[in-house]
Amino acid sequence: MKSLSVIILTLNEEANIRECLKSVKWASQILVVDSESTDSTVAIARGCGATVLNIPWEGYGATKNRALEQASGDWVLWLDADERVTEELSREIQELLRTETGEFAGFAVARRAYFLGRWIRHARWYPGRVTRLFRKGKGKFTEPGVHEGLEIEGETGVLQNDLIHFTDPNLHHYFVKLNRYTTLAAEDLQKRGKRFRASDLLVHPVFTFFKMYVLQQGFRDGIQGFILCALSGCYVFAKYSKLWERENTPHKSI
Repeated sequence: MKSLSVIILTLNEEANIRECLKSVKWASQILVVDSESTDSTVAIARGCGATVLNIPWEGYGATKNRALEQASGDWVLWLDADERVTEELSREIQELLRTETGEFAGFAVARRAYFLGRWIRHARWYPGRVTRLFRKGKGKFTEPGVHEGLEIEGETGVLQNDLIHFTDPNLHHYFVKLNRYTTLAAEDLQKRGKRFRASDLLVHPVFTFFKMYVLQQGFRDGIQGFILCALSGCYVFAKYSKLWERENTPHKSI
């Protein structure tokens, strides 16, 4: 059976980290990459048998690449602290590690998100497949400010069971994250040479809502679906508003 390293980034994740670690307790190595948590995240992680790496924050992709250098497994699985590997997915991964033939360098998995008390099944949030499992030496993370990707050298297969994501238990949590992510997204746009246009505020947010709520059937997820699609439009509006701010005011967005 091939060995598996799990990488989890944390910052004040005491509410999530224990259950996340329990879901992968069978892995050969678990690396919790902590960036100066001030709560009990580190103590909980060590108590669960994880190896804690104290790495100063360099951005999502760069920090994961630093952690990847410390991974000793034949394969690597990366998780967010608010995600859980189900028993079915655990069995599937372990069977893959026993029988894999070298055909694939990585595997994508469907991610099922729990948003404001409901499992979201539409608005392109599900299956929303993401590549999370990859052969060591065949994958590396891109390094934008936000929404980093995973580049795989070789073919990518698909796992059959879901990864579950306990995202945004309340709106306060969502808006804190929205503020941080839209600032990083605006910085990325500016670095890529994107210039603000009025249509960025007038067209893109409305189209984002229409696409998610109507075309991708977010309406089938009830009031949570409506809130999610509307907030996604707000995300786009805030991102481009911050791009305008960076171009037209002397101070940076917060």
